[in-house]
Amino acid sequence: MVSPLYRWLKLALINLMIVATLGVILRYKILYPLPFINQKHLLHGHSHFAFAGWVTQALMTLLVIYLAQQSKNDVYKKYRWLIMANLFTAYGMLVAFPIQGYGLFSIIFSTASILVSYFFAFIYWRDLNRLPIKSPAHSWFKAAVLFNALSSLGAFALTIMMIEKTINQKLYLAAEYFYLHFQYNGWFFFGCMGLLITMLNRFNVSKDSLKRIFWLFAYAAVPAYFLSTLWMKMPLWVYIMILIASFTQVIGFIWLINLIKLKWSNIKNQFSFTVRYIISLSLLALSIKLLLQLGSTIPSLSDLAFGFRPIVIGYLHLVLLGVITLFLLGYIFSEMHFQLNKITTMGIYIFSGAVMLNEIVLMIQGTAAMSYHIIPFVNEMLLIAALLLFTGAFMMSLAKRNTA
Repeated sequence: MVSPLYRWLKLALINLMIVATLGVILRYKILYPLPFINQKHLLHGHSHFAFAGWVTQALMTLLVIYLAQQSKNDVYKKYRWLIMANLFTAYGMLVAFPIQGYGLFSIIFSTASILVSYFFAFIYWRDLNRLPIKSPAHSWFKAAVLFNALSSLGAFALTIMMIEKTINQKLYLAAEYFYLHFQYNGWFFFGCMGLLITMLNRFNVSKDSLKRIFWLFAYAAVPAYFLSTLWMKMPLWVYIMILIASFTQVIGFIWLINLIKLKWSNIKNQFSFTVRYIISLSLLALSIKLLLQLGSTIPSLSDLAFGFRPIVIGYLHLVLLGVITLFLLGYIFSEMHFQLNKITTMGIYIFSGAVMLNEIVLMIQGTAAMSYHIIPFVNEMLLIAALLLFTGAFMMSLAKRNTA
């Protein structure tokens, strides 16, 4: 791997540790007074930096590494300014949001981050087309950068409402969920799936099957947005479209798992137990996510889910931590970008265990809230989970490059 790209990947892991640090502060403030910190503003900084500083930074770097490996050219110089610009905007949001919330500087940095995503999408799409050998992964990568750009429509709508101070609650939520959907289920998910396909390509997995799986998820991506807006009145044909999209994604996932099973003996020999463990956890989280989506098409369940904040937070963390972050960590260590020594291995197990603990506690809290029960010491348990996430992220950030 090109040395500068390794440094950007290393920095992404450090950014994950920073995200975890902010998570600890947020959980601590729920229990103990921190009068100099605005909880809502810090939460905005936490989420924006998690998106731009961790996931986007890691995905951009990994996508450029893939391009460098396939083209056999030094593409770092071309993408250096884009990766640096994304990092600059991420740190700008990290500072601006906790201080002023949605203010002048935070809006400037978040808008600049969107512009960076536009440039990256255009240049990366063009460079993929120039590769001599086409891979099923390319379709996933193209969809990923396209959805990243598309998500900005929701962000711009939110910004306009903030500036004009004309916030309609339903429109605000629709715009917020539009941005989140095409980040989580578009840019993040399709980018990770593309990386997964590059791994499966080594084992002569059927390209036709991989293409069909892509189209199942691609066709479902836009209708699946309306899963987040089931609280709005929609015509019957839209609801039917949502239902089809939910089933389509489940079918695509089952197909993918069957392909992995066919090649499992080879895959098992290729990757270490730790890598198999963390990627398997990511796939398990993905299966839970898809089943929850399918269940949310039942109106009564949808009303319950959107009516209780712990369930919404639990679902968002399930996707960001369970599906996306665990996969990215598994991919980074599976590709030998960093050494799997005792410290990093322990960090992976602590981090993944904390993800599971966090999800279990959030779901228990949400389920109890439905019956208006209070679980004792739930916030203390969530603080412990946050501390463990930080500990695991810190240990992984100490990882050294594998020079073998």
